[in-house]
Amino acid sequence: MGLILITISKELEPKILESVWEPLFATNRTKFGLKSYSTQKQQVNFGLLFDIDGVIVRGRKVLPFAPDAFRLLLDNNGNFRVPTVFVTNAGNLLRHDKAQQLSNWLGVEVHEDQVVMAHSPLRMFRNYHDKRVLVSGQGPVADIARNLGFTKVTTLDELRAAFPVLDAVDHTRRVSAPSPLEKYFPRIEAVVLFGEPIRWETALQLLIDVIMTNGLPTEAPKHVPRPHIPILACNMDLQWMAEACMPRFGHGAFLVCLENLYKKITGQDLVYSALIGKPSEITYFHAERMVIKHARKIGITEPIKRLYAVGDNINTDIFGANLYNQYLSRSQTVSVATKRSVAVGARNIHNLLGGNPSECDQETEQCFSVLVETGVYSQDREECLLDHSPRDFLPVEEKLREPDYTTSNVLQAINLIYKKESYQ
Repeated sequence: MGLILITISKELEPKILESVWEPLFATNRTKFGLKSYSTQKQQVNFGLLFDIDGVIVRGRKVLPFAPDAFRLLLDNNGNFRVPTVFVTNAGNLLRHDKAQQLSNWLGVEVHEDQVVMAHSPLRMFRNYHDKRVLVSGQGPVADIARNLGFTKVTTLDELRAAFPVLDAVDHTRRVSAPSPLEKYFPRIEAVVLFGEPIRWETALQLLIDVIMTNGLPTEAPKHVPRPHIPILACNMDLQWMAEACMPRFGHGAFLVCLENLYKKITGQDLVYSALIGKPSEITYFHAERMVIKHARKIGITEPIKRLYAVGDNINTDIFGANLYNQYLSRSQTVSVATKRSVAVGARNIHNLLGGNPSECDQETEQCFSVLVETGVYSQDREECLLDHSPRDFLPVEEKLREPDYTTSNVLQAINLIYKKESYQ
């Protein structure tokens, strides 16, 4: 038989080579130890929520297994095949910047819509957006506030410039003469706490001054206002894990100082209008919506019935996921009218969203908690048994601090979830 030569155009060559070699290569993937993904899409009806500090990184150091773990979430084209959202209690960056940071760390393209910062749910708090708010934290706090929808923003630095005599702890920064701008300063209508500030003594003094004077610290109050102006607090982590060998103070530690100083000075409890960030239900509620949004973006039309929340902190990640699972369970058995009582006070989702029933609709039925041992939690630390939960969440049922699953690291966590979901 003679040899027949066929000329193939450059346009067809890659497709023909793929049609010949891909079946041969696919049959030998196992031999070469490579993961095989079916060209036919599996039905996906679950979503993933990942903490960042202590799960993916410690400080700015990427943890081992993290890049490999997140490659399991991608298809052969490098796109997410499972709806994935990153939920962090950090509040010092814009979502876009955090998404870029994650992309660099993991070698995976992460969009800002996949990032939930501690302050992200504030986008839904439209009844506060036109109030004059005093913001506290680190980073571009004014830009963050405006990005969330707030239109009248004042920073602690601006407040201090208008009332310099209020900041008296640091003798080297003391100013004896008041500012002529004092009388023109607009009244603060609400306080938004994004995260721990740099100068705690200044922040604590000025915040308590504003709260005790009903938003305008021009003169000493004749009585302490009840109720005081609204306070929206983000990120309740008492501690978080960085490069140090032990956990570091988080914004929750600052809130403990603020609460106790206010109580000691006034004899009254500081009351939060909203608590945002893990472990609050509103944060997981918002994250659920972002998971569904990501699912639709990557072509998944099935309802997302289950969430898996992966984290390293029993008192925030695990407690929060279990608390939200409790909320989901109760929500399925009550009417819209009684949803008001599912979570209480500063955590009531229905009330925080202005009582709009359409805002409270949901399709998720369960939220599972997955603990990894690469961050705050350690079996060797006795203090893990202590209750570091925020004041307004106490007392905590012990079962709410128990993870549904425990793994050594995020790679094992993803493999575990895939096994539970019979997903490859």
